[in-house]
Amino acid sequence: MLARDQKIVILLAAFNGAEHITEQLESFVAQSHRNWELVVSDDGSTDETIDVVRRFGCAVPQKVSLIEGPRRGFWQNFLSLLRWAQQSDGDLFAFSDQDDIWLPEKLERAAKWLAVNGPSEVPRLYFSRTALIEEDGTPVGLSPLFRRPPSFQNALVQNMGGGNTMVMNRAAMHLLAQTPHDVNLIAHDWWTYQIVTGAGGKAFYDPVPSLKYRQHERNLIGSNRGPRQRLVRAMAFANRRMKSWNDVNLEALDRMRSQLSQPALTTLDRFALARRSALPRRIYLLHRSGIYRQNARETIGVFLGAIFGLI
Repeated sequence: MLARDQKIVILLAAFNGAEHITEQLESFVAQSHRNWELVVSDDGSTDETIDVVRRFGCAVPQKVSLIEGPRRGFWQNFLSLLRWAQQSDGDLFAFSDQDDIWLPEKLERAAKWLAVNGPSEVPRLYFSRTALIEEDGTPVGLSPLFRRPPSFQNALVQNMGGGNTMVMNRAAMHLLAQTPHDVNLIAHDWWTYQIVTGAGGKAFYDPVPSLKYRQHERNLIGSNRGPRQRLVRAMAFANRRMKSWNDVNLEALDRMRSQLSQPALTTLDRFALARRSALPRRIYLLHRSGIYRQNARETIGVFLGAIFGLI
């Protein structure tokens, strides 16, 4: 199927997003790839979010569906969208936040890569760099340019892809939808990166920004974008939050072991055993696991953190 013929289902998890959601919705209309439909899962908004979405649905030719979220938090809202998506006839699926601005070629670039890279039964995931804006829309620069390839070894210790940039094929969507409903997760995008690469899928990082990412205090954790986020990560090591994040991620991955490839299981088990081992075996197993971050200094930081039991 040609990229332009693929139907892309946009999955937007909303909660009290009336302040910026109009800009987000208008950026869908401006897409060069016109074959899309939108599903908004509202998680109990008390502002004008629902009214804005309904008016938008009446004003555009594309199909717009509004469903009621589970009211159990951000991840559960996205998980409910994934389960809804299993019944759709979409070819590709795009996560969306409620307060960004997509650049016009976002969906087109993703569809072109997903159309040519591997058989359809293999989970495939696209994500990209972002242009950063303040809450009022003022440009502040670009997110870091990553140069090392996406992989499960990277995903174990770093969330390389922002969920608001992610587009995936049906195989990846079905894989994600198998996540147990009661599992705890740090971030839906980090989990998406981990499970797709862990299952032997292909991930692609586009160095060309696909959207304007709105920076505010609510979206700092789990992000890889800018000096404030680097400070958050440094503080996470210092107060052992990184260790607790790894606890949560490893428990979730263990519950999905049946979906993981043998190379990923080997990496996962070595990483998990390293965390439980004494020095110097801890460092040896960590090295054998093959884990890395995109920045060499941050990779060294992971190993230093391991020495002090902080991962």
